Amino acid sequence: MHAPVTRRTTTVPALVRTAALALLLAFAFTGLSGGPARAADGDVTWTVRTAANGYGDDRSSFSYDVNPGGQVKDAMVVANHSKTALRLALYAADGYTTETGQLDLLTKDKKSVGIGAWVHADRDSVVIKPGKTAQIPFTVTVPANATPGDHVGGILTSLKQSDDAAGINVDRRLGIRVKLRVSGALKPQLAIEDLHVDYSGSVNPFAKGDATVTYTVHNTGNATLSGRQAVSVTGPFGWLSTKAGDIAAPPELLPGESWKVKVPVHGVAPAVSLAAHATITPLLTDASGTTTPLTAVEVTAHGWAVPWTLLVLVVVVIAAVVGGLLLTRRARANRKVREDARVANAVEQALRDRTTQKS
Repeated sequence: MHAPVTRRTTTVPALVRTAALALLLAFAFTGLSGGPARAADGDVTWTVRTAANGYGDDRSSFSYDVNPGGQVKDAMVVANHSKTALRLALYAADGYTTETGQLDLLTKDKKSVGIGAWVHADRDSVVIKPGKTAQIPFTVTVPANATPGDHVGGILTSLKQSDDAAGINVDRRLGIRVKLRVSGALKPQLAIEDLHVDYSGSVNPFAKGDATVTYTVHNTGNATLSGRQAVSVTGPFGWLSTKAGDIAAPPELLPGESWKVKVPVHGVAPAVSLAAHATITPLLTDASGTTTPLTAVEVTAHGWAVPWTLLVLVVVVIAAVVGGLLLTRRARANRKVREDARVANAVEQALRDRTTQKS
């Protein structure tokens, strides 16, 4: 089960001053709580919770298993703790995972194709008197052609307020998560994509350096999944293996979602050729909260760990050796030329002397 989702969003008119942006951020937040969700701002306070019925008396969220074409009826209870009456809008929305790993819900102006399109309250808005509660019945109608697997979203209450002085419209939202599993073949699957390894060494060519392994975890199945991750870096033939430290698990990814991962690996030998190994073990959680590990997925990518200072030293040594050989060869050639010239001169002189003697 998941806790209710609380969110407040703000919109700014086109010509509002830049200073209003800071105030806008102060009004926006997303949070999770373990009990009934509460929204409070000055004297305006209300809560939402699940209704007690055949699905349970104390639920933190709505969770169902439904066949394609099936229907579910349930209810949400809204309580007004303010001193004035509240008019709240009611609607459902699809869920998605934010960049911080939290579940969020689409705003009303965004089109929903799953939970947000299948869940309908019996009214679009409700007026609740001070200190009173209202039970809001809703119906979940699953299309006959619905994709099997997990669908996540929420049913929301919304209060829009204007702050004319600041030029800001505030949409305060409070809702409860809805998780729906459509019957059919369940195919939980994670993939590791775009695996890369980069190496950063030191001035000392024989010292170990750091590698950075990056990749994307992609939920390619139809079930909500998290996973256990492991990363290691090895040299040629699997030698000089170095493992990364503990890696935080990705958030529960909805079907089709991706999560970028960046893992530092310290103490990697500059072995010229590196192989990065990334492994993820998908974790599937059922309705009872039991988590089952699935078959691990492993991907390998190759990169370079060239000790540049050592390479420069080798180049310098080779250049020195080659230069020495060339100088030696040139010196030998010069000595041979001089020796040949000396012999030629000696022979010529001997011939002159013999000619002189005959005369």
